[in-house]
Amino acid sequence: MTGQFPKVLAGRYEIREMIGRGGMAEVHLGYDRRLSRIIAIKLLRSDIAGDPTFQARFRREAQSAAALNHPSIVSVYDSGEEQLPNPNGAIRSVPYIVMEYVEGHTVREFLGEGEAVPIPEAVEIVTGVLDALEYSHRAGIIHRDIKPGNIMLTSTGAVKVMDFGIARAVEDSAATVTQTHAVVGTAQYLSPEQARGEVVDARSDLYSTGCLLYELLTGQPPFTGDSAVAIAYQHVREIPKPPSSLAADVPESLDRVVLKALAKTRDDRYQDAAHMRTELLAAERGMAVSAPATDTWQSTTAMPSATAPSPAVPAPPPSAAPPQAGPEKAAEDKRPRRRWWVWLLLIILLILAGTIIGMVASGRFPGGKPSPTPSPTATAATVPDVSGMSEDDAKTAIEDLGLTFVKGDDVSSDTVDEGLAVSSDPGAGTSAVLGADVTVSFSSGSATVKVPDVTGMTQSEARKEIENANLAWGDVTAEDSPGTQAGRVIRSNPAPDTSVSRGETVSVVVSSGRTTVPSVVGKTQDEAQEAIKAAGLNYNTTTNDSKTNDQSKSNRYEVTAVDPAEGQSIDLGDSVTLTVTHYVYEAAPTASPTPGSSLVPSPSKPPQQNGGDDNDDNDKDKDKKH
Repeated sequence: MTGQFPKVLAGRYEIREMIGRGGMAEVHLGYDRRLSRIIAIKLLRSDIAGDPTFQARFRREAQSAAALNHPSIVSVYDSGEEQLPNPNGAIRSVPYIVMEYVEGHTVREFLGEGEAVPIPEAVEIVTGVLDALEYSHRAGIIHRDIKPGNIMLTSTGAVKVMDFGIARAVEDSAATVTQTHAVVGTAQYLSPEQARGEVVDARSDLYSTGCLLYELLTGQPPFTGDSAVAIAYQHVREIPKPPSSLAADVPESLDRVVLKALAKTRDDRYQDAAHMRTELLAAERGMAVSAPATDTWQSTTAMPSATAPSPAVPAPPPSAAPPQAGPEKAAEDKRPRRRWWVWLLLIILLILAGTIIGMVASGRFPGGKPSPTPSPTATAATVPDVSGMSEDDAKTAIEDLGLTFVKGDDVSSDTVDEGLAVSSDPGAGTSAVLGADVTVSFSSGSATVKVPDVTGMTQSEARKEIENANLAWGDVTAEDSPGTQAGRVIRSNPAPDTSVSRGETVSVVVSSGRTTVPSVVGKTQDEAQEAIKAAGLNYNTTTNDSKTNDQSKSNRYEVTAVDPAEGQSIDLGDSVTLTVTHYVYEAAPTASPTPGSSLVPSPSKPPQQNGGDDNDDNDKDKDKKH
């Protein structure tokens, strides 16, 4: 219900239906108006909103989670406080946290009714948790409440660790007990030091993770009881049964990993999340692990040390003594003056006894049974040579040695195929501390590439082809192109198959969808029609006949005009009109004789034919007469 809260926080976050409720807060579905995205809004419950302790814890969650940016940790986007009026008119401050909305379900829901999870899935879940813890521990943040209800599984199977409500910085990790001396955390997943109220560190989170792994493998937590006090007592004193005793498919190597994570003494556990993850993956693959045999671990019977508070077990109320009268009563009234030193002596004796028993149990006293000594583990590893390996193989080779794989920037290489490892930092053969980052660079291929042939492609097709060749998309210009559809690539610059540097810009020329009317006047009808079709145009023809005395043009069909005119730009597919002239040959007429005239020219009037040689003969005759 949102009635106790405003509908909108900070003027941008809409509060919608409640999707979760815990001991300290409510989680609502929300909507960020400014960024237009679905979010989750965590609000401190109204019944405890005025408690300074819970307010401080709530603010600490926001600060802790906001400092962490990891794919396996629920992201915090924003936090703040909203001032709201109480029914009595007083103003109260309600803190809120705006978080990433994770669509999925918790591991608690995934476990269901106490059924175990297949080993590969259990390992995958815990590996995701260890990834998140490795990151948070490096940032100096201890979660302190790892449990199935705080682990989300997204719809894609990704692991998300949430609820840093009781997380503390390492330097502030001594605050394990609240002002009311209540132990912080959930009883079934408490580390022994948390149950005793001692200072916690990163190894306390690993113990809780071991409890989570135990429950995933067996369907039940390592310790159960009628009360939180009874469960806390078992965490401090008892060794759990190996998981294989409850689930026959659990291998002995996985038993070892679980019991090492659940060691009572922190020095006997895994010292960091990276080492535990490496051992867990090795056990799943059937490889050897450094964890000792399961029968090495023994239940401790040591009393809590005098300096560490014991679990908050309420003392039974003293039985009411029957009333006594007479002299006995009088005598009893005199004893309280001396009783204080008796109790003091008894307390001292109990402390001494507890100390001696503890020394015997830990092996520091002659005759005592030594506590299990952890198998020596390596503190450093040699960086393997991963050159030429795929990303998966390189990651496996590095993580199997207890190192952390980090993918670096791709580099060009003429000798190493694309996608394979080129080098690592630190380099192969270098000694590195367990858990250290090893950054691997992979080949992006040769430094030079060939320009692909994109002729005839659309712009989008050409761009994809060019960018897939690791080249840059350049300028696009348009020009008329006969027979090429609008938007299709005519040519590129550089030309296809040209070798260029990776990342070089390639410009293209595309068709404008128009063409130029070709020059066809003077060509035969067939020639003109072929040219028109080649230009992507259609044509109409009009034909007229014309006589000619040029025998070479006899029966010739010749284009004598075109509309639109030659050289004009028009749309592809448009029609032009060809004017075709059909030439019909007709011989030139010859001169015929005049009726009644003599065939022999008279001397006085010679024949006039074209003014040619006959005139020259007549002139000669005239010269003779003279």
